[in-house]
Amino acid sequence: MADSRAPPGHPVKTLDIHTHLLNPAVKFERLFDRLAVRFFARRLGIEPARLRADPYGAYVQAMADALRASRQVERACLFPVDARFDTRGRQTHRDPTVCAFTEDVLAVAARHPDCFIPFLSVNPQRPDALELLEQYAQLGCRGAKFLQNYWRLDLNQEKFVPYYEKLRDLGLPLVIHLGSEFAIDSSTRYEGNDMLNLPLACGVTVIAAHMSLGRIEHRLLPWRNLSRDPHFFDRDYFRLLEMLERHPNLYADTASILVPLRARALPHLARQHQVHHKILFGSDYPVPFTIGFNTHGLPREKVRRIAAIENPFDRYVALMLEYFPAGNPVYSNYRKLLPDF
Repeated sequence: MADSRAPPGHPVKTLDIHTHLLNPAVKFERLFDRLAVRFFARRLGIEPARLRADPYGAYVQAMADALRASRQVERACLFPVDARFDTRGRQTHRDPTVCAFTEDVLAVAARHPDCFIPFLSVNPQRPDALELLEQYAQLGCRGAKFLQNYWRLDLNQEKFVPYYEKLRDLGLPLVIHLGSEFAIDSSTRYEGNDMLNLPLACGVTVIAAHMSLGRIEHRLLPWRNLSRDPHFFDRDYFRLLEMLERHPNLYADTASILVPLRARALPHLARQHQVHHKILFGSDYPVPFTIGFNTHGLPREKVRRIAAIENPFDRYVALMLEYFPAGNPVYSNYRKLLPDF
């Protein structure tokens, strides 16, 4: 049996700032979903047969069970993703896998209050967006999630200023997706660092998700996209490091940083001590990640030991500990945004 214990000598108790609920009607019929279920279900703590028989129920229960069993991660912030709306406030698309509504997250958090901290997702194109922010905050949501590249939304439109001011006044941090996206149809036009500008200017506490990493920028010499040479990293990654130093209300998270297109930056990020007080631990569960076939550069012996850890949250933390040792603020920075946890 695989060893579910945390690595000896590395005691860490943290909060996962970035996890996702799936659409309650999810069926795992898309090619990406079928591949993920086939190859990664067990490694995410999900029994494949149960997942096929009851996709949503099995997913939620497995995630809650994994958090309760984790020796490293005590709770997780659970995200919905709102649907796409047009400029007239009409819903135009709802992804059948990724889009869960805020009500779904609140229901799951109510069933598993020891595991999940609910966040909201309200597309600012909704005509009742401001009222929904108030309502969900009163119901217990502790932050907000944007997937504006899926929504095809420029976040710097002046009409969104009242929305950002409402988030600021409610004290809700806003998670904004940056960098590549492969799990849902989206537009690269809306995934750059410029999406941070207006929310930051309005005083919102912003979490830049994914460290602006993961784009395929080198198409003629594609191996450079997996190189650990910083010369070949995403340019926005370096700009984000600078922004983290300039903006007191800007943070970033490590969600899905263990996928190969992002993991190559781990050694470099570990040396950027000047921003470690602004980085939050996040996994992006259920985005699948690999330990053995990756670009992080760890020795094989360590890779085998970490890969043997059964619990997906503890396995993620174990690899992060190789770059951010116990005691690093990455594991405790969440208290600056969520002081009650």
